[in-house]
Amino acid sequence: MDDLDRTWLYGVHAVRNALATAPGRVRRIWIVQGRRRAGATAELLDEARAANVRVETVDRRALDRVAPGVHQGVAAQCDVIAPVTEAEFERRWQEFANPFVLVLEGVLDPRNLGACLRTAEAAGVDAVLLPKRRSAPLTGTVAKAASGALDRLLIVSVTNLARRLGWLADRGVWLVGGDPAAETELFGFDVPASVAVVLGGEGTGLRRLTRERCDTLVRIPMAGEVSSLNVSVAAALMLFEVARSRP
Repeated sequence: MDDLDRTWLYGVHAVRNALATAPGRVRRIWIVQGRRRAGATAELLDEARAANVRVETVDRRALDRVAPGVHQGVAAQCDVIAPVTEAEFERRWQEFANPFVLVLEGVLDPRNLGACLRTAEAAGVDAVLLPKRRSAPLTGTVAKAASGALDRLLIVSVTNLARRLGWLADRGVWLVGGDPAAETELFGFDVPASVAVVLGGEGTGLRRLTRERCDTLVRIPMAGEVSSLNVSVAAALMLFEVARSRP
């Protein structure tokens, strides 16, 4: 495996999450010269030794090149997380007694995608469906925003989203789409046990064909002048309301 098959995670919390949930993916850890090796950093180093992961000391310029965000002086090179195939998703379908699915269409900002995945894991989602062509790739930026959720979620790469939504509907999954123009409000509508929350990307929302596949379209009631919410905020509200309301 070469470097094209790897990505960098950065920040103490993100690296510790990787060591805790998927130590086999972590190939090496870089720590900036002069970083105080106490507290959370000391614990990270202990966890790296326990996982037999090599730790290297580098200068800040090297770390800045591979970790363009707020890296806290720590980064880890990891094998890229690849979404599972639709065939694998179908094979595992019987694992879910009452499936709870999140479908994200056209979320192109990696931080938004990571935040959505973090919320999905926290809300107890069984699987997240991402379109193959219209989604941010699962990079280190996504992983940092997801805060460990990438290694705990079943993430599925979907070739034809409308067809896959039809497949879900055929199996009794109720498709609930988020649409600011919908007549039905999010809070208080009847939620079945098997449900998929379907959300569109930043500024574009759901495509027409995707909206038509949904059984219900709901909106988040807005009291202020702002007409819509960031997709990660909308995902949090919808997922936890659906999780609370499911029988």
